Parts: sequence; C-alpha cells; structure tokens
Amino acid sequence: MDIMNKLATIWLLALVAVSLNLSQPAQASGQGACSKTSQLMRSACFAETRDDFLVQKAKCFNESERYEKRECIVEAREERDEVHEACFDQYEAREEVCDALGQAAYDPSFEAEDFETSLGSLTTPNDYFPMSVGHVWTYGGDEEIMVEVLDETKHIDDITCFVVRDIVFADGLLVEDTDDWFAVNRNDGAIWYCGEEVKDFEYFDGDSPSVPELVAIDGSFKVERDGDRAGIFFPGYPQVGDIYRQEFSLGNAEDMAEVVSTTYSYGQDSELDELVPQELAELLCNNNCIVVAETTPIEPDVFEYKYFAPGIGFFVGTSPPDEEVVFLTGCSFNSVCDALPADD
Repeated sequence: MDIMNKLATIWLLALVAVSLNLSQPAQASGQGACSKTSQLMRSACFAETRDDFLVQKAKCFNESERYEKRECIVEAREERDEVHEACFDQYEAREEVCDALGQAAYDPSFEAEDFETSLGSLTTPNDYFPMSVGHVWTYGGDEEIMVEVLDETKHIDDITCFVVRDIVFADGLLVEDTDDWFAVNRNDGAIWYCGEEVKDFEYFDGDSPSVPELVAIDGSFKVERDGDRAGIFFPGYPQVGDIYRQEFSLGNAEDMAEVVSTTYSYGQDSELDELVPQELAELLCNNNCIVVAETTPIEPDVFEYKYFAPGIGFFVGTSPPDEEVVFLTGCSFNSVCDALPADD
C-alpha cells in the first residue's frame, strides 16, 4: 500500500470514528431537538462526503492514463476535504439558529382554518406583499427577473396555496424557472411558504436548436413531503429583531430571516444603503420600508438584504459580500411604478 493510500485509509477511519460519536454529546447533555438536529445533520454531511469521495475515486480508476487517474484522485481528495470543512461550518451555523430560536422541535401550527382560500377576498391583505392574480413585477441589475401571481393554486396539507412564478434570465436566456407556493394567513396577513418547484437550466454550445437543458432541481420542497415544514416568507406584523424560518427542508432548503428595520429610508443607515439605488429608495420609502436579512446554514457565507415597500412589496435585494444587487424596474398594479427610475 503506497503512502497516499495509507493516509486516505487513516483519514477515512478517523472520519468514521468521529461520525459514530457525534450523537453522544446530545444524549449526554440533554440538549433539545434543535441541537440534536444540528448534530445529526453534521453526521449525515460527513457520511455523504465519504460516499461522494468513494464514488469519485471509483470513477478515477476508470481513467486509462496513469497521470489522469492520479490527478483525478488528488482532486477528489481536495474536494472531500473542502466539503468536510463545510460540514463543520454548516453545523456551527445551525447552532447559531438554535441560539436564536431555542431548542424546541420545529413543528409550526399550519392549519387550514387559519388560511385564505381565495386571493380575491383577503381578510387581512399584506401591504408589503400585495398578492393578487395577474400582479407582475420585473427586476434588473445583476439578474433579469420576472415574478407573476398566476391564476393557479396548489392543495398542500389541506391548505390552499397560491402559485407565484419566478423566472430568471441571463442575457435574455431562461436560466431558472420556479413556482413558489404561498399561503396567506387570514388572521395577520403573514405569507407562509408551502414549498417551491425549482428548475435550473443551462445552454450548451453546438446544440441545434439551442434550447435550455434542465440541469438541477436543487431547493425544491413541499410541506409534509419527506418531513418538510412550512415557514413564514414574510410576517404579518414585522418587528425589528424578529427571527424566523422561511423554509425547512433539511439539507435542501433552510432559509432564515431577521427583520432589521421597519422604518427604512435612504440616508439613515450607511450599511443598509450599500448597493441600494438611491433614487428608487427615495421614491418608494418614507421611513416605512422594511428590511429583512436572509441567511441559510446550508451556505453560511451567503447573506442578503431584501427591501419591501408598502403597496409594492419586494423592490431591492442586495448581497454585500458579492457586491450584487437586483432592483425593481416595473410592476403592473401600482401607478407608482410608472415613475420608477430608468434601468441603467
């Protein structure tokens, strides 16, 4: 056995030993459901990393050239180590969620009597998420996006969920097509997330005709399928400091949100102003816009601010780490959109 294989064997044995012991602290300390979930997801991440590495290594042994086989194995090990580190990062991020939300099991009340059955007669409309059949929003910036409320519903866990189509273009070509399923709470107007069907596309040189090829459905989930739970996409009465789960599909979709301002106007907070188009914010906000910070423990480095204006809804999204921004360029239901700044 050469030295590289010996090291790989030692690493794998150590990984298995660590994984087998991961659940022990939770049992010993009596930690709650949240931390136990974090620890089990860490174990699952280690196991998946090991499986993916072994599969990739098997593929490497089918390279006929010795050099290519060696390079393939080296790359597989490097990727394994990176993903292994990411397992720890995800664990720490999930534990931060537990610190914020507590140790209770995540099983929110999601009962049909609390939700609307038609968008045509909402008991408590949400002014920051105005949803009616035919409403259309368009966005520009680092992405070209169109969002439309369709005349369609999904029956999920005995609840009527309304279909909102979200499509993303790059250079005029469709790259993502998502149906989001939302329910409206009749008591407070909160917008609940019932799930989403995600389709990611790519185009490949030489195809004739050049048509989008489905390459991924990552992030798709549905309440009560495979243990998935509903989350709050946008609260009914947001208060600064509110922290909530937007979706709960372990290892797949775990977005979190925190309300950071309910009185936003441009020029009051330099951090929140970063990347925000000033003219747009000054048009839509008068000490009454809501800013939400979104994160996910699946990708701890991802961080976004989303801005919501009364009567309009989502109008700006910024990603400070990536210096990216998307902003409203049009809407079909509010005359204010006639005065939106030109999309430069």
